Amino acid sequence: MQDLFFLKCVDHIHGGLTNGLTRFSGPSRAALVYAMDKDGPVHVFDPHELLRGHEPRLRELYLKEGFWKQCTRAEPREDAMHCRGLDLTGLVSYGGNYRNIFHQMWFTEQHPDMCSTGPTQCWLEYACRLLSQDLGTRSILDLETSSYVLQDFATHAVRDHLVDIRNLSVGPDTKLRIYPLLDAVLSISKTQEEGKWPHGDLIFVEPSHIDRVHYLATFGEFERPAMKDIKHIRKLLQAVEGNRHKLVSDGQQIVGIGTGRMPDFSVLAEFRGRHGFIRLQDETVCSFADGGYHSSTRKANLVQLEEALLELNLDSNKTYSIMKAVGALVSSAQERKHGCALVLDYGSPLASISGQHLESPLDLKRHMDLELATALAKVDGALHIDMMYLKLHAFATLLDGRAVAGENRSRGARFNSALRFTADHDQVIVVVVSSDRPISVIQHGTELKAACDWVPRYQCLSEPPTLRKWIEDAIS
Repeated sequence: MQDLFFLKCVDHIHGGLTNGLTRFSGPSRAALVYAMDKDGPVHVFDPHELLRGHEPRLRELYLKEGFWKQCTRAEPREDAMHCRGLDLTGLVSYGGNYRNIFHQMWFTEQHPDMCSTGPTQCWLEYACRLLSQDLGTRSILDLETSSYVLQDFATHAVRDHLVDIRNLSVGPDTKLRIYPLLDAVLSISKTQEEGKWPHGDLIFVEPSHIDRVHYLATFGEFERPAMKDIKHIRKLLQAVEGNRHKLVSDGQQIVGIGTGRMPDFSVLAEFRGRHGFIRLQDETVCSFADGGYHSSTRKANLVQLEEALLELNLDSNKTYSIMKAVGALVSSAQERKHGCALVLDYGSPLASISGQHLESPLDLKRHMDLELATALAKVDGALHIDMMYLKLHAFATLLDGRAVAGENRSRGARFNSALRFTADHDQVIVVVVSSDRPISVIQHGTELKAACDWVPRYQCLSEPPTLRKWIEDAIS
């Protein structure tokens, strides 16, 4: 029987981890597989059933191969031996063997719109360290602190990932400090200039590589704006708005305006109005918006639509064409920050909808017609699209129907009208794009979701089951 303090440790780490990852990536679950000593047994802490469906692979790894006993030493961190990540579909994992708990492996969801899994792995690594540390100190006060740290770990996770990647190339002897860099980026992103949000690129170059930049203009040594002068930098950013030039910084100050290829492993901040991206080499590390860092690519997530199309048994070429056209319409609505609704009709005949009908439908496989359709999407009302032939028959259409149980007043008229209309018309799928970016795919009067909603759990559970019993319960 494991003691109550251990269960509280796991519960606090798990609660902080799920809350923090939910802020960073959207609703996120977490699970832990652990063993207190080398002889086992292996236990599973999975209150939200994140690991269900992965029983065969976990049985092979833990109960047959025993890989968790063969972790490798990770210098200079002598208190930990890190295991290889587990390649479980749809999950991010990190774990190893630690001083106060022989083995732990944390898991969380790999969302389809993640820029990179790197920051999330750093998050899980820190959860491992905090759990081992708390078990060593056995302090109730430390448990609360660990939970709070994991809830607000986004900037630290991004920083750790950037440092890890740069250390592999530039080496640990670097003078580019990442924390001040990330703080400056968030401050600039929140600063308007004449009522406009920032646009343009700001690149942070290793000081020893600063002379490798091809400069269009440089500032005098004693006139270079310091990175703490946010308002000044925001004004300078206007000089690289709408072109391929970049403001160049050595992490301490703005050196000048450069162009062309930049030194390897420089950190690039792309400002795109209300949001932006952090990039390192060819990797998009994360996005930033609303004063914080997030894992989202900020691109349309149409996984649910693709799954609905697969159920219709369409051939792959037709599915590709539909996804390409819908993706273009949705992306345009997001970029222009207006809402829209797309009625994808696969019935014969098409559903009768009141609106502005076209004498000759637009062929959305043609670039010019698709471009016109993106403009028509700005008009109030929905686009009525013949999905089988990919043609736009009407715009500014009105969706109506009887009230349904799944209506949500907080989602607005466009969303609820789509629920009502699809409840009365089995032959349509409606894609709703809200002006504040969320995308909903609605069919048969319900919103299609990648996963069921889960309710956060705040109280401690009883002792987690062993992995063997957990697998047996799943089979039975």
